[in-house]
Amino acid sequence: MRIGVFLIVARFPGHEPGRLLADAVDLVVAAEEAGFDDAWIAEHHFMSYGVCPSAITLAAVAAGRTSRIGLGTAVSVLSTQHPVALAEQAAMLHHLSGGRFTLGVGRGGPWVDLEVFGTGIERYERGFGESLDLLLQALSRGRVAADGEFFRFREVPMVPEARMRPVVACTSEATVGLAAARGLPMLLGMHIGDAEKAALVGDYLARGGPAAAAHMAAGVGYVADSTAQAVRELKESIPRWLGPGLAGYVPVDDRPRPARNIPAYVDLLTLMHPVGSAEHCAETLRRSAERTRIERFVLMVEGMGEQRRTLENIRRFGAEVLPLLR
Repeated sequence: MRIGVFLIVARFPGHEPGRLLADAVDLVVAAEEAGFDDAWIAEHHFMSYGVCPSAITLAAVAAGRTSRIGLGTAVSVLSTQHPVALAEQAAMLHHLSGGRFTLGVGRGGPWVDLEVFGTGIERYERGFGESLDLLLQALSRGRVAADGEFFRFREVPMVPEARMRPVVACTSEATVGLAAARGLPMLLGMHIGDAEKAALVGDYLARGGPAAAAHMAAGVGYVADSTAQAVRELKESIPRWLGPGLAGYVPVDDRPRPARNIPAYVDLLTLMHPVGSAEHCAETLRRSAERTRIERFVLMVEGMGEQRRTLENIRRFGAEVLPLLR
């Protein structure tokens, strides 16, 4: 089993984004010291849900402060940037980190980002497969050219060149099919439970995806002296972030923004994921691995909204939970 931290760089009320970004690097350092295998960083734009607009840049800074821990993006949004430019950045970080970097990509959503960056709703709605194939070409062949609907350019060499296979965030049957057809591992979100994750893995296999693909599952991770205490504390804390954070998802067109019952959602998160005593957290992860056939987990550890409490959570998870899994 491989366990990593998942840093959304969430902005709770009263926190300054620049300080949160610097604190996030300290969290990666703490995760390495605590024995975590990886640190994965999220990308968001124009919102307090997450204040890191370039996960790959933050991963590069963290690479310079660490020596062992794996680093990844969860995810870099492919619909709002040029796939070859993203491949160039990933190749740089591959070499500069000594091979510790993994690129995670996703389709994103129909948000105002598409308007601001000029990629448009069309790239979001029907261009993800073309963008993904261009990214794979750039990270596998050393040279890249395009003659598609959204990208057309003559062949150019990739400098620097790196051979890498990205992870793909999958939230629909369509993205599962894209990942399976290309043999890429999936990253499954923390909003679905073990049964749904197992069904997506089964769908991936049915669509011809390799059985050996190292899929990943995101979740919430919080350890306390008792499970009741951990659940109570997160139920009190997380809504302070999710309320204003989810309001930052502004649609690019006139479609209604999805509504979420925040208290019910927090209840679901604390029920599904490793939130509780050390023994409960370890057993939850073991059970999830058995049910889903996924053995790589990335845990959102920022649920208390304070740097001191997040550092404590990382250190306790490393000292009390990880040894029970290894």
